[in-house]
Amino acid sequence: MDRLTAHVRTFAEERDWQQFHTPKNLAMALAGEVGELLAEFQWLTPEQAAGVMADPEAGARVKAEIGDVMVYLTRLADVLGVDLVEAALTKLDEVATRYPVDRAKGSADKR
Repeated sequence: MDRLTAHVRTFAEERDWQQFHTPKNLAMALAGEVGELLAEFQWLTPEQAAGVMADPEAGARVKAEIGDVMVYLTRLADVLGVDLVEAALTKLDEVATRYPVDRAKGSADKR
């Protein structure tokens, strides 16, 4: 993760883009990229969505959009000083407390 963060930071600095990389702009760009990822799945059946990577063209598009999402998320976290791995692990711990295995296993119920 540190290597990716450094690479994305350097990429932005070399282009003098950090002036545009405000948290608001990065969050909006991230939302846009997530929308593009969603568009790849929009009209697929659940079965088609599960097998999307088997289609070379569709799989390449999905992979590219996931890459875009990751780059913007990484840059946003860097600008805000958030450790992505730590944030994700903390969130998983919180969710595990709210949804213990014995109560949540096999259920989508969020009550």
